[in-house]
Formats: sequence, structure tokens, C-alpha cells
Amino acid sequence: MPEHTITLSDADLALLERIQAQRGLPTPDAAAEWLVKTRLRRAIRQTTGRGRALYLVDRQRAPT
Repeated sequence: MPEHTITLSDADLALLERIQAQRGLPTPDAAAEWLVKTRLRRAIRQTTGRGRALYLVDRQRAPT
């Protein structure tokens, strides 16, 4: 999965650290990932009316 670098302000980092502590996550990066996945799930539910699993897809090429 591609990784993106995001520049955070002190306030953003403080928010991620609060979420990290509340959710028992290991790092602020994990807190940011949790926030993104939570928002995506909510958007998918609003769009489709159903929840969907979010996981990495192994994109192996089909044999030719």
C-alpha cells in the first residue's frame, strides 16, 4: 500500500496522541490510520447502506 507523508501541526499531533491514548493504539500513525478507516467506513455505510471490510488486497497478476 502506498504511504503518504503528511505534515502535522502541534495541535494535530496533540489530537492524534489523545486518540492514541483513548484507543490504546501503539503510535500516532496508528491513530491517524484508525481515523481514516473510521471515516471511510462511515462514508461507505452512507453510500451503500452496508458496512464493508477494509483490508489490503493482494494484487497478483493473473497467469497468462
